[in-house]
Amino acid sequence: MRCDLTAFSVLAFSLVAAEHCLPQAQTPQGNVIHVEVVGLRNNKGQVSCALYSSADGFPKEGQKSVAHVLAPILEKKAVCQFPGIAPGTYAVSVFHDENSNSKLDANFLGIPREGVGASNDAKGHLGPPKFDAAAFRFPGGTMSLKITINYL
Repeated sequence: MRCDLTAFSVLAFSLVAAEHCLPQAQTPQGNVIHVEVVGLRNNKGQVSCALYSSADGFPKEGQKSVAHVLAPILEKKAVCQFPGIAPGTYAVSVFHDENSNSKLDANFLGIPREGVGASNDAKGHLGPPKFDAAAFRFPGGTMSLKITINYL
């Protein structure tokens, strides 16, 4: 029995040593859309980012987005990462969820009380921006976007 235990110990040590000595295969990062959100008026709450692949639901219906991220705020900035995104045409909508209630608060006229933004810094006229104004082509790889929050 002692022989079996010694053999097992040598095998276990060899496996651990091999794991630390052999070069490790790199895990592919995949296609990533990196969104930096700037212009936040304070560090309260969080930033909600949604990625849409069509005009359907953009920018108000987060459940129709292809991906959704909640990001913490640090120094009046936030970063949202969307990994594993297929090449295509997309638009991003963001809002500053200052009270962390997971919804965009608006007044009785529907005007946002919290900051909002969209890719291409698209702005709406008498309403939210249109998908076409915020849309961008994602060829794959890594893409970085910057969106400035606006308070109405």
